[in-house]
Amino acid sequence: MTRPGTLVAAVAAASLTIGVLAIAPAASATPASGSVVTRAALDPALVAGRGADVRFLEQEAENAATNGTVIGGGREAYTLEAEASGRKAVKLLPGQYVEFTLPAAANAITVRYSIPDSPTGGGLTAALAVKAGSQKATLPMTSQYAYLYNQYPFSNDPNAGLLHPDWWVTECACVPQFTTPTPTFSTPFRPTKFYDEERLLLGKTYKAGEKIRLTAPAGVAWTVIDLIDTEKVGLPHVKLVASNVLLFGADPTGRRDSAPAIDKAIAFAKKKGLTVYIPPGTYRVDRHIVVDGVTIEGAGSWYTKIKGREVALAQPAADGSVHTGVGFYGQDAAVGGSSNVHLSGFAIEGDVRERIDTDQVNAIGGAFHDSSFSGLHIQHTKVGLWFDGPMSNVVVEDNIIVDQIADALNFHIGVVDSVARDNFVRNSGDDGMAMWAESRGGTTATNARNVFDHNTVQTPTLANGIAIYGGRDNTVSNNLVADTIREGSALHAGSRFGAHPFGGTLNFIDNTTVRAGTFELNWKIGLGSIWIYALEGSISGIHVTGDSYLDSTYNAMMLVSDYGVKDLYSMSDVAFANVRVDGTGTSVLSARVAGGASFQNVDARNVGAVGINNCGSFNFTPAGSEFAVTDLGGNDGGGTTGPWMASWELPNTITCDDRPPVVVPPAPSAW
Repeated sequence: MTRPGTLVAAVAAASLTIGVLAIAPAASATPASGSVVTRAALDPALVAGRGADVRFLEQEAENAATNGTVIGGGREAYTLEAEASGRKAVKLLPGQYVEFTLPAAANAITVRYSIPDSPTGGGLTAALAVKAGSQKATLPMTSQYAYLYNQYPFSNDPNAGLLHPDWWVTECACVPQFTTPTPTFSTPFRPTKFYDEERLLLGKTYKAGEKIRLTAPAGVAWTVIDLIDTEKVGLPHVKLVASNVLLFGADPTGRRDSAPAIDKAIAFAKKKGLTVYIPPGTYRVDRHIVVDGVTIEGAGSWYTKIKGREVALAQPAADGSVHTGVGFYGQDAAVGGSSNVHLSGFAIEGDVRERIDTDQVNAIGGAFHDSSFSGLHIQHTKVGLWFDGPMSNVVVEDNIIVDQIADALNFHIGVVDSVARDNFVRNSGDDGMAMWAESRGGTTATNARNVFDHNTVQTPTLANGIAIYGGRDNTVSNNLVADTIREGSALHAGSRFGAHPFGGTLNFIDNTTVRAGTFELNWKIGLGSIWIYALEGSISGIHVTGDSYLDSTYNAMMLVSDYGVKDLYSMSDVAFANVRVDGTGTSVLSARVAGGASFQNVDARNVGAVGINNCGSFNFTPAGSEFAVTDLGGNDGGGTTGPWMASWELPNTITCDDRPPVVVPPAPSAW
């Protein structure tokens, strides 16, 4: 064993064989002929300057060459089509293929796919044949981390009966437990979360114009290919002077537990003022690594993987966890949290297959101050990054967070002066990104002055793309949110879940949403691409400027209270300015609350129903709606029923159509 006093020299010598860091260029904007590059299944020109700045190029399978079948167009939850990016994909039978043309030089691919579940749940595995140029490889596929069924918090068993027979069920419009005769339900009931994804280094760089063919295996009945991301990955990052985990016994083959070695490397790094370095390899970690006052760098998320199993605890932990698993955790907020933690350049791959909300099986957890998390690839944990404050000055940037059971990122309780930017989120099982200022009876600090900027959120299978629950003076800007699926919107501000009231101003600035707004099961109405919800208190100070709502499934904007509190809560100081609406299934605005909002320079086209669906708070008084629409001018355009801001609708004309028919708009185009 190397003595600690000679560690730095030994690390330098050991690292020389790895190479030097090569930064891959940003994704090319001029793809090779024969390829169709998109962002969130859109022409990139329609979303320029919005969303995360990623290094890969996205191609949708429905635009590629195939002898399979293009499926999709529909947006109904519990279907493969609804959960596909762009709502379309390619279904392959064994032996069929989909073939992509590389738009730029690439040596790595990410494939988003779906294969069937096993008949009793638990998933299947299969190998997708990959042909790159003249070379052949295989890409492992599994449905072990997909397929949830039933009512919240869901089941892995496709044959299970109702988890909550005492809950209202929209399918029968009844509460089954109290219904005679008891209704029967076909199984699987409410299947969801069909997709997963896998990355593959190709071993060499292929030129623009070369072909990548994916051929379905014989081992499963069908394979659905949603998309492929291609990129040119640089050489591994090397840290020559560092506390190298290999020298403390870490196993890069993944066979032995590396958690003790990483702990030792962290302790030595803190003592000597060094960075912890984790070289290329797969390191097994089946528990939390507690971090405080330390910097940990990997060789890059394609090369350094921290991978762990979910482990059942002998008895529940004090926080209610019944499992543990791989994760990097700050100290608890009750003891002040952790400070000056910086994690970058590695992947965290969990083993979470069911949703247990008390479990702390997140990739990053705990409380942090003056810390950063960047260049991480996070997959198959419960939540990618769940922060329990109070905490401050945290930066979350340039991460890829996919295939989570619940949220991808949540700023929870007293998070202040923090930012999440340039993160790419796909296939979260709950809100893609959230700020939840939980009050806990007024005993906690509120969230304040946080920013979600230039992030991309795609296909959250439940709830919202970006959600803000209470807090003061927060900002959501320059984000791209696409393909919300069930019981949520692309952008959401909600007085709910026991959150502190909104204070100051919540700003939504220059965001783009596409194919957003879902069907709310309990209300049996469509939600808006942006949804403001006064459930537990009145709301004020929501300012929306420069947003673009493209191809909204139902409404572009929805302002609503719950029927049971409709005469208690209202909205004020809500303003929309310089907004573009390109295509709605129903209205530009659906108002189902008391109060009002102002509109200035809101331009709309391809509107499917009456421009303003104004129900107020459903008292239908002779004086008109309890919701006042203030026209500040410049509100142009409309659709099938004429101008969306029609003069006869102002200021409070009742135009309430509870469930207007959906008129599918044309695809978004340049304004």
